[in-house]
Formats: sequence, C-alpha cells, structure tokens
Amino acid sequence: MTALRSLLFNIYFVGLSVILGTLYLPFLLLPPRYFWPAARLWVRLTLLGLRLICGLESRLEGQKHLPQGAGLVAAKHQSAWDTLIFALLLPAPAMVLKRELLHVPFFGWYLRHLNMIAIDRRRGAAALQDMLRQARARLAEGRQIVIFPEGTRTAPGVVGRYQPGIAALYKALAVPVTPVALNSGRYWGRRAFNKRPGTIRLQALPPIPAGLERARFMECLKCSIEKGSAELDRESEQPSPAA
Repeated sequence: MTALRSLLFNIYFVGLSVILGTLYLPFLLLPPRYFWPAARLWVRLTLLGLRLICGLESRLEGQKHLPQGAGLVAAKHQSAWDTLIFALLLPAPAMVLKRELLHVPFFGWYLRHLNMIAIDRRRGAAALQDMLRQARARLAEGRQIVIFPEGTRTAPGVVGRYQPGIAALYKALAVPVTPVALNSGRYWGRRAFNKRPGTIRLQALPPIPAGLERARFMECLKCSIEKGSAELDRESEQPSPAA
C-alpha cells in the first residue's frame, strides 16, 4: 500500500507542478514579491497531497525562534521535504543551493526569479566568495538566508561533515544563526521512492548569538542540530512497514 500511495503522490506532484508551473509563467514578468503567494500555494498543495495520499503530516515547532527579518537559518537536511517547508515558515527565504537546479524546467526558472543563492561548487574558493556576495545582497533586502550546513541530504542518525560555508556566512554576515532540527528522512528518505505515513517534525531551536569564535560556533551549531534531530527521531512513531 505504501508503494501504491507513493506512486499516486508522484503522479499528483508532477501533474500539479506542470500545471501550476505553466500557469505561473506570467509571474516571471513581475517583481519577485508578487510570486511568493503563488509559490506558497504550490507548497501547500504539495503538503496536502502528502497528507491525503500518503498519510504524511507535518508538525512545526519553535517557530518563535525563526527570524522574520534579515537573518540566518541553518537546518538539518534529510529529505526533499526540507527544501519546500521554509517557504511557509519564513517571509522571503533565500535558499543556498547548487547552481545546477537553476537549469531544471519550471522549477529552476522560478528559483532564479526569486533570487535564490545559487553556487557552483566546482569553483572552490571562488564559489565561497560568490555565495558571500549573494548572501550579503539578500540580507540587505531584509531576507532570511537558509543553508543546509552539511551540504547534502543525510539519513536519520547520520552526521555529515559540516561544510566551511556556514562558518563563512556566520562571520561575514555577523547575525545570529537559528539552528533547525528535523526528522523528515524517517518518512521521505534520500532518493527514496516510498513516502511512509507518519508525522514529519521540524523544530527551530534557540538562536546562536553572533560573534563567537569559529570553532566554538561550529561546535554549538553541530551539537544543537544533531542533538535536536536525534531527539525528534527517537520520539518519532515507528514507520509502517512498506507494502
């Protein structure tokens, strides 16, 4: 049953994305602020499909810790779900993402239109400087920078290497960082076809103040995110067996 529901959701998701992606094309001619309500509608309909088709709910906690103006958010990354939810949590998030995503039809066009922070990781140090330049510009607009400090999705219980980009952003932007823990990988895993029923939980944690020494900041960030994610995972309902 889980496999069948996941297939139906994938059909729904692709159909929804193609239909709205086509209807939304005129927004590309307007300033980005007009597109945010449309983008949120797409996310809400996607989450609705997850709930009705797959039995997968979302529970958001600690939202009082999230910046509503200029700020920096560092989140655990376990699932494609993580890339969607921040459009509902923040007024105008600027996601740090790989440049290749800008070339995906429809999806990439709108990411570019919303001025996300796209980086070419093959460029090494030059990519880091480009990320900082874009982040400063987005912060000056009063937006929230969202980064996944491990740089890629990890399985529940796995701790990836925290990349230097988050430390560079922390130092350059001189703003507090809100850590975010989650357990999305338990239900919608990395490159997994099945979406298991249950409740994905996301928890925004108390911000780390600006101005800490680099090693201390990285220690605090990693401890906060990993401890929070581990606790959410332990408290999660056991997933139903795949059909």
